[in-house]
Amino acid sequence: MKHHRNIMAVIFSGITLLLSQAASAFDHETIGILKRSVSEWNTMRLAKPGESIDLYKAKLEGANLAGANLSRAVLVRAELSGANLNMADLKASNLMMAFIEKANLKGSDLSGAYLVKANLKRSFMKGAKFVEANLQSANLRWSMLENVDFSNANMANTTLFEANLENANLKGSNLKGAMFLDQANLSGSTLSNNTILPSGDKATLQWSTLHNAKFVQEAEATRISYDIKPPVELAESEDTKDTAVIPTAEKTANKSRKQEVMIAEDVESWNQMRSKNPETSITLREVKLENSRLTGVNLQNSTLAGASFEGADLNNANMAGADLGHANFHKADMKSAQLQGANLEGANLDRAFLKGANLSKTNLSQAVLYGAMLAGANLCGANLEGASLFDANLEAANLEAANLKGANITDANFNNATLSPLTILPSGKQATSDWAILREARFVTIPK
Repeated sequence: MKHHRNIMAVIFSGITLLLSQAASAFDHETIGILKRSVSEWNTMRLAKPGESIDLYKAKLEGANLAGANLSRAVLVRAELSGANLNMADLKASNLMMAFIEKANLKGSDLSGAYLVKANLKRSFMKGAKFVEANLQSANLRWSMLENVDFSNANMANTTLFEANLENANLKGSNLKGAMFLDQANLSGSTLSNNTILPSGDKATLQWSTLHNAKFVQEAEATRISYDIKPPVELAESEDTKDTAVIPTAEKTANKSRKQEVMIAEDVESWNQMRSKNPETSITLREVKLENSRLTGVNLQNSTLAGASFEGADLNNANMAGADLGHANFHKADMKSAQLQGANLEGANLDRAFLKGANLSKTNLSQAVLYGAMLAGANLCGANLEGASLFDANLEAANLEAANLKGANITDANFNNATLSPLTILPSGKQATSDWAILREARFVTIPK
């Protein structure tokens, strides 16, 4: 046990030395080497064994990376779905929010890796190592995790629906808040008194037996703290370098990276930053934040044109005055969101849930609102010219002075919606009480 603790101390000291280390930025030529020849890539890495490398948002879907040395690589939000990563070295790598769906990671080593909010759904990881890895809030749904070593790993709040953990090593792993563990296959897996169950309690022989798992008694271990930075981080921003020698484009890219990751990782900290620095410009064009939990996020006056928020939780979000032109909000939850004065021209709000949202004076021209829930929404003065409102629910919505010229309102529900003489109908004419009655809407006269 003493020998084990000494090994652990060495690992942690090594990781600690890297905590503030930023990776050197990559270019297309570097990515080309990795895609073209793993052997050539590994030779390049061996020439500088202590150097970290920046592969932020690298597009490596379906790539053959078997045996690749990706240790200490920044792979934040990297696209690795369908990739062959069998026997790859990913030790102490930063894979936060990476897309690793349906990938092959048989025998790969991810010890000490940072996989917070990574998507590993349906991946094949038989015999992989996740020793002391941080998998908090990762998606492991339907993954093959047979014989995987999760000893001392942080698996808090992971999704484990129908994951195969047969014969996995879960000694000392933290499963607090893990979802659907009862639907996972734990047959032959090993737990210990240092394993933390989803309830927050320590694992017991009785619990293990009920789940067809093994139980071993270990010396009481000191709980590892996971509230630490990733082993390697994104390239340093302009605030930490000599700004005189950094091109403006690189400064902007670094700033955008930091902002994107911070939003998706910790909304509370993001909002605090915005509150303290209200003058800071937010420019995140075409940012991908699909399925992110962004309740109450402050994105007021941000530039987010072309961004993707598909399936995201944006309830009570403040996006007032933001540029969201052609952004994707497909099936996003946006209850009571603040979008007044925002630009949503050409945006995709297909089946978005916007109940009670404030869209007053918002530009929704040419927007797709097919099947959108807009009940009780404030659309006073909104521009909906040419928008698709097919099957949209506008019950009790405020449409006073809204412009619906050329909009498709087929099967839209206007029950109890409020119109005024300043409301422009799809025909281009002003609304009338007769039109409102036909739609079971309310018609109000605004005093001059």
